[in-house]
Amino acid sequence: MELGKINTLEILRETDHGIYLIDVNDEEVLLPNRYVPAEFKIWDKIDVFVYLDNEERPVATTDKPYITRNNFALLRCNQVTEYGAFLDWGLVKELFCPFQEQAFKMKPGGWYLVYCYLDEKSNRLVASSKTNRFLDNKDLTVNEFDEVDLIVSHPSEIGMNVIVNNKHHGLIFKDTIFKDLSVGDKLKGVVKKIRPGNKIDIVLGQIGYRNIEPNAQRILNELEDNSGFIKLTDKSSPEAIKEQLQMSKKSFKKAIGTLYKQRQIEIKTDGIYLVN
Repeated sequence: MELGKINTLEILRETDHGIYLIDVNDEEVLLPNRYVPAEFKIWDKIDVFVYLDNEERPVATTDKPYITRNNFALLRCNQVTEYGAFLDWGLVKELFCPFQEQAFKMKPGGWYLVYCYLDEKSNRLVASSKTNRFLDNKDLTVNEFDEVDLIVSHPSEIGMNVIVNNKHHGLIFKDTIFKDLSVGDKLKGVVKKIRPGNKIDIVLGQIGYRNIEPNAQRILNELEDNSGFIKLTDKSSPEAIKEQLQMSKKSFKKAIGTLYKQRQIEIKTDGIYLVN
């Protein structure tokens, strides 16, 4: 069984304090009476969340926490003591966030985006609001035009930072945001572009964007990288188009036709211009 995660265990035996559950490795854990189902049979399977009780003993619960191990969530701070902050994660025992894991000093009643992980030294589940250190863009698992799951992380001067697929850091530029976003919001998006340094540009899943074919989006990216102009037209040679855009002339003409109909570009005799 794994601490901090939902485990499917079998009912082993009943006691005065509750029922004992067992995993495939013959490890046992108590499910206290308050969580025991009204009807059950020995060897029935049951889904439970396993964590440590106030005496640091593994215990099971059928309550579903607001956050599980290796995940992010927006949680409310219930109290702050000399040891750190204690967060409401939907269970009897609160989730601990040490002072050294707080990006900003937490205050009772405040809401904070945190990551839940298992501290190897103490073997305890703890929270951290220093969420960026749990994200890695070195080896990306997404590609341009992929639909992705997002969690809004924090605002910046140029847009809104987001967590991409629970793994990577991404950015939604403010000129593409057409709805109110708050820290902790969960929503869908599309990878618009991957810039040098594996920086991920995200757009929200607008229907108009998702209808753009990849070749058309590649042309838009090229325009944005070249101050809104590329020296190509439908009269350009196949070799010139392939050299700059890595696509055939047929694909190029179809893509610029799509963009022209959507009034995203102007096609002039000297090249293609991006419409602001």
